[in-house]
Amino acid sequence: MNPKTIEALETMQKRLGQINHDLQSEELLKDIKKFTELNKERASLEEVVEKFEQYQAVVKAIEEAKEILGNEKDPEMVELAKLELEENTAQLQPLISLIEELLLPKDPNDDKNVIVEIRGAAGGDEANIFAGDLFRMYKLYAEEQNWKITVLDASLSEAGGYSQVSFMIKGERVYSKLKFESGAHRVQRVPKTETKGRIQTSTATVAVLPEMTDVEIEIKTADLRIDTYRASGAGGQHINTTDSAVRITHIPTGVVAASQDGRSQHDNKDIAMTMLRARIHEAETLKQQAEADATRKSAVGTGARSEKIRTYNYPQNRVTDHRVGLTLNKLDQVMEGKIDEFITALINEEQRQKVAEQLNESQA
Repeated sequence: MNPKTIEALETMQKRLGQINHDLQSEELLKDIKKFTELNKERASLEEVVEKFEQYQAVVKAIEEAKEILGNEKDPEMVELAKLELEENTAQLQPLISLIEELLLPKDPNDDKNVIVEIRGAAGGDEANIFAGDLFRMYKLYAEEQNWKITVLDASLSEAGGYSQVSFMIKGERVYSKLKFESGAHRVQRVPKTETKGRIQTSTATVAVLPEMTDVEIEIKTADLRIDTYRASGAGGQHINTTDSAVRITHIPTGVVAASQDGRSQHDNKDIAMTMLRARIHEAETLKQQAEADATRKSAVGTGARSEKIRTYNYPQNRVTDHRVGLTLNKLDQVMEGKIDEFITALINEEQRQKVAEQLNESQA
């Protein structure tokens, strides 16, 4: 293994030891923010340090076996040393490869739950109907993954589907799998309202936002404008006769979030705040990406809602992801939530890019 890599791993090893020591301090329990940060850092280090310690043990065993073979005369001891050397040598390269993979930069949001927002875009009624189809697709995929899905806000379209629907998905590593779904999804098909059988192209936009805690995104009460109003009924599950719907505006950024489907004004305020934190984080992330060097932008996409990522062609039962050039001739299955092939291809492409970036940096 590269000496610089070993040096970095030894630094991580020491850091993990320090974190474990600090977390035992009673004083730290009074600082919830610091306690949360240290636990998060520990979680990011534990697996790679564990594998590095396995690597150290294997290297030590190989060295000891070689020493025995160089000095020992007893045939039985020599034979045991040969077996030990063979077994540990076989373990070494897979361990190195795994450690190198674990050292690749990680998205800090991969373990988070998500808020998904789908909106009908270009195409009028057909775009809203397609937004409803995408919502169903993600709902089926979430059920297959044993994730929990909760609708936060929705505006039903008269022709069917939704002009806008927002929902929370909770489960294991949700963001790591769904983050690549952000962008413009294009559909090509004959709309139900089309009498002459002409194919129409419409789009719906998807935004996948990691759920952010109030510790991660601190919002000052003084920076908020909170308005209450009556739920319209058009998108809600019920019609309220009281001002239970809530709209919150973050004055410094102009970001707005609203909810009307909660059971009470308090519920709607909590939902709106959850959405607001996610949207403020999204706005800041996109701002940072825009400021970054364009040559370093990920080929799998920036996550911007305007970026066309996938085309769903109904007449040919075909779906194409434009970022990785993957085409599947089974749109019917994809719309039933079978999107793992796209997700796997996008994750692999992200990993490939990270490896390429590291090689470029090490050669620079």
